[in-house]
Amino acid sequence: MGSIDFFHAIAGLLVGTLVGLTGVGGGSLMTPLLVLIFGVSAKTAVGTDLLFAAITKIAGSAVHGSRETVDWTIVRRMAMGSIPAAIMTLILLRQIGEVGKSTEHIILLALASLLALTSVAVIGRKWLFRHRGDLDTVQSAGTILGGTVVLGALIGIAVSISSVGAGAIGVTVLLILYPRLQVARIVGSDIAHAVPLALIAGTGHWLMGDVNGVLLTNLLIGSIPGVIVGSYLSSHAPDKVLQPLLAAVLAISSWQLFLKARTPDTPKVEAPARPAPR
Repeated sequence: MGSIDFFHAIAGLLVGTLVGLTGVGGGSLMTPLLVLIFGVSAKTAVGTDLLFAAITKIAGSAVHGSRETVDWTIVRRMAMGSIPAAIMTLILLRQIGEVGKSTEHIILLALASLLALTSVAVIGRKWLFRHRGDLDTVQSAGTILGGTVVLGALIGIAVSISSVGAGAIGVTVLLILYPRLQVARIVGSDIAHAVPLALIAGTGHWLMGDVNGVLLTNLLIGSIPGVIVGSYLSSHAPDKVLQPLLAAVLAISSWQLFLKARTPDTPKVEAPARPAPR
């Protein structure tokens, strides 16, 4: 048991460090790691990772809040869509969960699809950082408000199903909706919004019995110092190395999860016994 705890803590440390370095949420990294490497069921991996990401991001949210890099108007707008969407999705998941292995299959497919989208978003975000001024078209206040609420709703659904979506995808769309806003405020607003959303979604999964408390504790033992170290190193790490590496890891994880989702869990059929020779 000690060795298993050690490896879980190391996994938390690695993911926490990468979160601090890249700003991409723990769901994009920890959930596939738990499913593919540690053999944790998809439902338990998602539920545990939601609370893991929420607690890990509290520190990041506090830092951005102290530096006044959180736009609370954006946070409220996103929450208007994400919180109701997350609650409705959790209710639906509870109903679907009564149908055998179907829930596991849906979660794996959703996770694989969102990881692929996140991989593209990680690469595209660098381009948006450079050229988002070209996207500065005149948009009405109603369009921006509606787009932000819809974005929140989509993230609420995605996060509740797969724990992925509140990081790179959210920041990428916010860069398009708010091209004049300082990048640090967009990132800070996205992190601040992710904390209550992940807590609500994680609590819902906990009530459904999808959270492993021992596993969560072991992951946090590594992730908390990892986030601190990663945040410190973020200003020194070259993006031209980190971004492609992270995108490649996400793409490979997406493909492996897609293959896992397509592989049916068929019971082994034993060959009929041969009649004993006379």
